[in-house]
Amino acid sequence: MFDIQGTLVSLDLVERFFCCDLERCLGACCIEGDAGAPIDEEEYRRLKEIVPKVWDYLLPRAQEEIKEHGVAYVDEEGALVTNIIDGKNCVFSCYEPGGLCSCAIEKAYRAGKVDWRKPISCYLYPVRVKQFDGWASVNYHRWKICKSAEVAGRQRGIRLYEFLREPLIARFGQAWYDELVANCKLYIEQYLSD
Repeated sequence: MFDIQGTLVSLDLVERFFCCDLERCLGACCIEGDAGAPIDEEEYRRLKEIVPKVWDYLLPRAQEEIKEHGVAYVDEEGALVTNIIDGKNCVFSCYEPGGLCSCAIEKAYRAGKVDWRKPISCYLYPVRVKQFDGWASVNYHRWKICKSAEVAGRQRGIRLYEFLREPLIARFGQAWYDELVANCKLYIEQYLSD
């Protein structure tokens, strides 16, 4: 683990290669799982605010769910998460031709309709940030749906910390990321170079 400004960072961020391969996974991370995306209170407020701006991108069933139950709920572990439909899809998921699942919020962001890309837990995925006893930990959430991303990352020589540059900076800041990069480069030199 690295200690970056009081945040414990898993060595997976430097040891693992990663580059989303949407043609293969079709955005499965927005579909698979047993709950919606983790959000905080500020993100909950923002989601409620932007619903009218993303409404036309939402699936009809998602529109019904939001009308009836809102954008989020507290899951069985006590975490605030986005609502889901049909036991799988995040209410903000939408589908492109060919079956690619994408994010209605990010679609609206790219179209200039909102100034927020998406909740940070989604932006950072496949990394999860956990808080405990005054510390934050940054860990790679490995599961089968991202296997093609690991293969694509290895083929392209993109390590997980490099792939997640923008979201890590958005979450922790440029100075934090610069320190992470310095630690990763040193680690690669010392332990991963042949």
